[in-house]
Amino acid sequence: MLDLKFVREHPEIVRDAIEAKRIDVSVDRILEIDGAIRGMRHEVDGIRAEKNRLSSLLGKGDIDPAERESTKVTVREINARIKEIESDLKPLKAELDDLMLWVPNIPHESVPQGAGEDDNQVVRSWGELPKFEFEPVAHWEIASVNGFMDFDRAPKLAGSNFSLFRGEGAQLVRGLLNMMLDIHTNEHGYTEYWTPFVATRQNMIGTGQLPKLEDDMYVCSDPELFLIPTGEVPLTNIFRDEMLSVEDLPIRAVAYTPCFRREAGAYGKDTRGLNRVHQFNKVEMVRIVKPESSYNELESLVLDAEEILKRLQLPYRILNLCTGELSFAAAKCYDIEVWAAGQKRWLEVSSCSNFEDFQARRSMIRYRPAVREKPLFVHTLNGSGLALPRIIAALLENNQTRSGIVHIPESLRNYMGNKEYLGGDTEKRTNITW
Repeated sequence: MLDLKFVREHPEIVRDAIEAKRIDVSVDRILEIDGAIRGMRHEVDGIRAEKNRLSSLLGKGDIDPAERESTKVTVREINARIKEIESDLKPLKAELDDLMLWVPNIPHESVPQGAGEDDNQVVRSWGELPKFEFEPVAHWEIASVNGFMDFDRAPKLAGSNFSLFRGEGAQLVRGLLNMMLDIHTNEHGYTEYWTPFVATRQNMIGTGQLPKLEDDMYVCSDPELFLIPTGEVPLTNIFRDEMLSVEDLPIRAVAYTPCFRREAGAYGKDTRGLNRVHQFNKVEMVRIVKPESSYNELESLVLDAEEILKRLQLPYRILNLCTGELSFAAAKCYDIEVWAAGQKRWLEVSSCSNFEDFQARRSMIRYRPAVREKPLFVHTLNGSGLALPRIIAALLENNQTRSGIVHIPESLRNYMGNKEYLGGDTEKRTNITW
């Protein structure tokens, strides 16, 4: 959430952000309500001061009886007016609060201007794209033939766009999660959490998923809880409504969670295989830091995600997202994409974002720089470290062989029973050639 004072003093900057992020909210209406509320509060302050003066007068013993009665009438009229103004303020304040929840974060000055993915900037890339002496196939073919996934039975469990891993495919999921968590906790200094996989509406508002993305969420009822769309929600809200000590910062938290997204409006778009699914596994990194260090922390966060890809020997590139591609809550975001040889395309596997104090204001996460100093809002960051579906897609496609087996990167073998390849033990793979 933006500071209302910032909206008041920089309406054009806010309008530009609203237009860039394609949000339907009126700055003019916000300023109109804000002006009305401030005027009404000014009136209340004035008449309360008058009430206090008159009350003090009534407290004196030498006031004329007729004047006393007249003063009492005036005080009652003031009380009635205060009550009337406060009644009028309530719906205005509710409307203003709702409108402010729809105002997006302001893009950082280093974010490129642009409307779509063609305007994103490639910051750097790593690794060589794999070459084959045969035509590589997509991961859904490799997974199906080798029995890593069951695409026929998965729909009867939860409907379309849900995944069912089996055998070595399930082992691959577990191995990747353990590898990522081990690296982040043992080498990158994160504290691991195991969180609930549901979140309250207040927590979803706090990290910015609601109200804008409510149609994409899976919601339970009685009480109203949401299946989490990302580990960012519980990890950030661990510290909601808290005053942190400066010695606590920076906080680095990591967790594995399943993630649930309806992907409303995405049907028919990149839905084959693991490219776009309603439930997926992800390791999430969250940092809570002092404002002056947050952009250095963002660069460090990206490096943590990159390290996983280097260990897996997956070619990748880093994109600085343009204003039109930036999420509602982010001030700056780097997307990390891996190359998938079978599809001959780049697949996003991580978004690393700095939200500055946007989430902290909504979640009331503050710290006191020093004793007796004014509390400040922290800056929050998060990034996937990493999201599994497209990592698995890239691993299968980039490491496939003509015979159908899939080589396992050396760094992952310890988590896969020291196997060097997948698919060698399944009868379905016999005599496969692509």
